[in-house]
Amino acid sequence: MASKIHRRNFLKVAGSSAATFTILQAGSARTYAANDKLDIACIGVGGRGALNLRDSGSQNIVTLCDVDWLRAAEGFKKYPNAKRYKDYRVMLAEMEPKFDAVIVSTPDHHHFHASMAAIALGKHVYCEKPLTHSVWEARELTKAAREAGVVTQMGNQAVADKDTQLVQEFVMDNAIGPIREAHVWTDRPSRGLFREYWPQGVARPTEMPAIPDTMDWDLWIGPAPMRPYHPIYAPFKWRGRWDFGTGALGDMGCHYFDPVVRSLKLGPPTSVEGVSTRVNDESYPLGSVVTFEFPARGDAPPVKVQWYDGGLRPPRPAVVKDGDIMGANGVMLVGDEGVVFTDWDETWKMFPADRAKAYGKPPKVLPRSPGHHEEWFRACKGGPNTNSSFEWAGPLTETVLLGNVALRSQLRDDLTQKKLLWDADKMAFTNHEAANQFLRREYREGWEM
Repeated sequence: MASKIHRRNFLKVAGSSAATFTILQAGSARTYAANDKLDIACIGVGGRGALNLRDSGSQNIVTLCDVDWLRAAEGFKKYPNAKRYKDYRVMLAEMEPKFDAVIVSTPDHHHFHASMAAIALGKHVYCEKPLTHSVWEARELTKAAREAGVVTQMGNQAVADKDTQLVQEFVMDNAIGPIREAHVWTDRPSRGLFREYWPQGVARPTEMPAIPDTMDWDLWIGPAPMRPYHPIYAPFKWRGRWDFGTGALGDMGCHYFDPVVRSLKLGPPTSVEGVSTRVNDESYPLGSVVTFEFPARGDAPPVKVQWYDGGLRPPRPAVVKDGDIMGANGVMLVGDEGVVFTDWDETWKMFPADRAKAYGKPPKVLPRSPGHHEEWFRACKGGPNTNSSFEWAGPLTETVLLGNVALRSQLRDDLTQKKLLWDADKMAFTNHEAANQFLRREYREGWEM
């Protein structure tokens, strides 16, 4: 069991105070009344972590962990009685009896280690998207959560939006006929503010500025290969680096793919193919197009899903007129009798316009969410399961991160484009052995799994 393997290493790093840990089943440590509050430990307090703190204000925040206490200052100020740590391994070991659940809001390369450590203690886990940094990690974390019986939720908050149910209802009602293709696009990382805050297609810096006094750089690096500190990585610009982030696809794909996979009931893809601007060993490309092929499901036909980033977008369908704004970030389902799409910040719309006018809206048959964090709180207390538990989010993350493997495999093909054939049961590409090396990563000494 991955959770048992991790627990051994966790004990080795955290010290003898953790020697009595056992893997608990969800709910075995505490029974909740409807109005009880969860006791929560937070790993990552600045940036996205600050927003998760805000959205968890209805619960008890008992301990806070961040490698940079300057970035965490607002969270510390808001919860002055919460005990503070820089190393989440030490926090989990020392505070284990005092919390019920953990929120993980670290950079991507820590998601797996932090979440697995919490699961090994039988704690419920909310982890930001993407769930993990690699395909292998997504598979292992899903298995560990299932075996431990803990309540989980990935932070792709749009799942809780009413429009996620709306697009499912369009598909359930066969509003645009059989759907054979879908398109997903984003302006990240190369437009607007992201040019400055999310650099991709760049080399490693050679300067070696001083590490801020408030930051523990060794802990920030964690399981990734060590390199000198530079502000181009932390606190935010790590997303475009292979060692730390998952690029535009990993960051936004878990948001944008979800309504496609959910409404079309897609399982694993059978192939993935990536093309992009030039790829290097340091950072993700400036722009890419990744094509995923999914098999038929019962009476539903095979589906091709195409991802575009860096400001690239799909061709405008003939039924969508020039005056209709498709937006810089969007999702579109293409059926035999029309299309539905969203500009992401807007509701789903149907085209052609005359068909949409005659059709109206699909029957409202799916329940709406009380809120993404609230789902998790209620489920931890014995309520209905979450909509993005690791059982769902793990396979979704696997699919998304396969696209990054396709992009990175170009490094070993001298930029030769190649469709990679995927066997999900074997967790391997069957026609390109070199690409399989990118399904998991090596960990720095002391962080091995």
